[in-house]
Amino acid sequence: MIEKLNKNLKINTNSTAVITVDMHRGHLDPKVATMPCSENDCKRVVKNAVELLDFSREKGIPIIHVVMVNRVKNGESLEGGNVKFWQSLRKVQYSLTLESPSKVSKHNLEGSIQTEIIADLYKESDYVINNKKRLSVFYGTDLEILLRVLGIETTVLIGINTNTCILCSVFECFNRDYTPVVISDCVASMYGEDLHIFGLQNIARCLGWVLSIEEFKEKIS
Repeated sequence: MIEKLNKNLKINTNSTAVITVDMHRGHLDPKVATMPCSENDCKRVVKNAVELLDFSREKGIPIIHVVMVNRVKNGESLEGGNVKFWQSLRKVQYSLTLESPSKVSKHNLEGSIQTEIIADLYKESDYVINNKKRLSVFYGTDLEILLRVLGIETTVLIGINTNTCILCSVFECFNRDYTPVVISDCVASMYGEDLHIFGLQNIARCLGWVLSIEEFKEKIS
């Protein structure tokens, strides 16, 4: 089924945008990340994303970076402080990330270096939305207005985490009648490989399309 669906997919560059989800230092720079992916995933995702984004820009496809930025109160995240699950994690002293501690209350605080987009992924021609507060790229942001202005029908998503923000955003695209496409080479999960695979499978079998970079290039060509 997935193979036939992928063959059936048509992508029009004039109505396509690439949306990067939380491709900031808070996830992808192991030296400073507050909720880091594994070092290998950071290297893989950034390297592949550079290739995808450069190719997309050459084809005239707009790039939109959506970044989580949390207001600060008493040195901690104001918005994140209301999330009951995150509150509970702090009480039981468990980490969301597998390889190193996660700092939910300190994650991507306004003005911090963690909120910076990975430098190799950003060009001045790109669009930036930096008020994401939850798992969805739409909730509380003006992304939908920007997509409407640009005449977008196909949303190509890359970033972190496959099973949370990417999956949630694919649901949101699906619910809004966009064509959601996820590039498997350019996503990862700090929660572990099992949930990364789950996220991709759930998308490909229920919600949209999962393509490799090469498959995406072939569709554009």
